[in-house]
Amino acid sequence: MSEGTSGAIAPDAAPVRRGAVAFIFVTILLDMLAIGVIMPILPKLVESFVDNDTAHAARIFGAFGTAWALMQFVFSPLLGTLSDRFGRRPVVLLSNFGLGADYVLMALAPSLAWLFVGRVISGITSASISTSLAYISDITPPERRAAIFGKVGAAFGAGFILGPALGGLLGDIDPRLPFWAAAGFSLANALYGLLILPESLTPDRRAPFRWKNANPLGALHLLRSHPVLAGLSVVTFIAQVAHVVLPSTFVLYATYRYGWDSKTVGLTLAMVGISAVVVQGFAIGPIVRVLGEQNALLLGLVCAAIGFVIFGCAPTGPLSWIGIPVMALWGVSGAASQALTTRLVAPDQQGQLQGAVASVQSVSQLVGPFLFTLTFSYFIGSTAPLHLPGAPFLLAAVLMVMCVLIAMRTLAGARS
Repeated sequence: MSEGTSGAIAPDAAPVRRGAVAFIFVTILLDMLAIGVIMPILPKLVESFVDNDTAHAARIFGAFGTAWALMQFVFSPLLGTLSDRFGRRPVVLLSNFGLGADYVLMALAPSLAWLFVGRVISGITSASISTSLAYISDITPPERRAAIFGKVGAAFGAGFILGPALGGLLGDIDPRLPFWAAAGFSLANALYGLLILPESLTPDRRAPFRWKNANPLGALHLLRSHPVLAGLSVVTFIAQVAHVVLPSTFVLYATYRYGWDSKTVGLTLAMVGISAVVVQGFAIGPIVRVLGEQNALLLGLVCAAIGFVIFGCAPTGPLSWIGIPVMALWGVSGAASQALTTRLVAPDQQGQLQGAVASVQSVSQLVGPFLFTLTFSYFIGSTAPLHLPGAPFLLAAVLMVMCVLIAMRTLAGARS
């Protein structure tokens, strides 16, 4: 195995293949379209099963998010290690075929129990994103990874432009229709990969499969192999906890506080996507070149904290939109962090790294749904000492301030 876990910089990857990056862009775009289509409608579908009790629906939706994250925690390291052994392509294909079947199941779900089963399966099969990021590491030299991660990350925003807007419109027609659309996007993604997507990890760069690397605790050992990697992993964990406030409470919060319907929620999430595309597709490269990866990371974390404060305090829906472009700059920190961490592991450990990072994120998502949905439920309830619907977003802002402080300490140690 190549040197990497001791802290040496991994050797340069092969030159960037523009076509391969385009393939991964489309793969992530279709994934995010599928996720975005159901985002505006899933919380309301859950709410419909509990007689439109928003507080009760928030608790149940939190349980759904926790179950999804638990599956990610268990299976992400396994799939990441399998991609290091057998290549990225088969993992991406199996994931997307599985997601397509899962969305069909959720479209037909007659009860909350069936929806819950669907979320469990989705958690198991949602591995193509982290494997796609390992794919980018395979084909991109270290000094260009932040910019390429940013451009590929624009696919997330593009998916959120079209997905939630389409989901809101379809949800107005029939609450099950967005799930059928998501199934179509996932299966189209799988067929696209089956016919077009090339393999990025050549046989001579693959690692033997080891169970100690494929289980969650073994995978996390890689993140402790370098002090900067360990510190940034802690930042990733806390930041991901904060990020969970958006998928777990935003739809319920906007409906409760601003009286938005599915269409307005979907269009607002589309605005989030447009801002993300602008930042990730056009701004990350220049920002990283001017500020460097470390300062770009700090900038993104600070903007996230400010954005959460705006979301939590805005008394009207239009005022909350001010936070969208501010929050979009958070994407700079993600690309910078990805670039910094991929430099610290060997080429045959990139899948293991992405699986470990996904595992850290899933642990945060075990905590986040309950943390924020229960906070929201409590502060809109009759027993709360203060009626504060924005409390979950203010809590997320506090967590992001913690991220800034930890990142500053970690990066100061790296410079010394």
